[in-house]
Amino acid sequence: MSVPRPRFSPDDLPRLVEQLLLQLGENPQREGLVDTPDRVADSLRHLTEGYGLDAADAIGDALFTQDYDEMVLVRDIRFYSLCEHHLLPFFGVCHVAYMPRGRVVGLSKVPRLVDVYAHRLQLQERLTREIAEGLERVVEPDGVAVVVEARHLCMEMRGVEKSGGQTVTSCMLGVFRDDARTRGEFLELIRNQG
Repeated sequence: MSVPRPRFSPDDLPRLVEQLLLQLGENPQREGLVDTPDRVADSLRHLTEGYGLDAADAIGDALFTQDYDEMVLVRDIRFYSLCEHHLLPFFGVCHVAYMPRGRVVGLSKVPRLVDVYAHRLQLQERLTREIAEGLERVVEPDGVAVVVEARHLCMEMRGVEKSGGQTVTSCMLGVFRDDARTRGEFLELIRNQG
């Protein structure tokens, strides 16, 4: 996947935010807004830092040879992302499981992998698939399962303006797609929150 390159220098982003404030009818020199362009630029850089990374960067050298062939599940990974349609946040939890094939990944790397893809302008459906395919590509397990549960502020703050709704997406690869028992075990484990 090619990584988009910024078309502007890093110094241009605060100026663009200042122009946005002017277009919204605000005075960027007002006391409460003087530093807003720099703060927004810093925030956007952080929230989109995933463009400079991929799954291999997130996992690094934390792959270990291990004779273990049962499911590994990291549940309730909190994430924040930005909807690519409105640049409004969506956030929730991600559950990631894989069936090792001779190698396991350091557990702290799974949340890092989620952040690589969440820290981009996203669709929840694509985010779910990218996490699953990234883990599959780097770890080469017998299967990967990802379920993402999220609230979308673009739905709550605009459009239908309905709060509290949750969107659930899933991606099942390998044995999680092909074997109903393995898939069922994964879904049962993420349902049992106690």
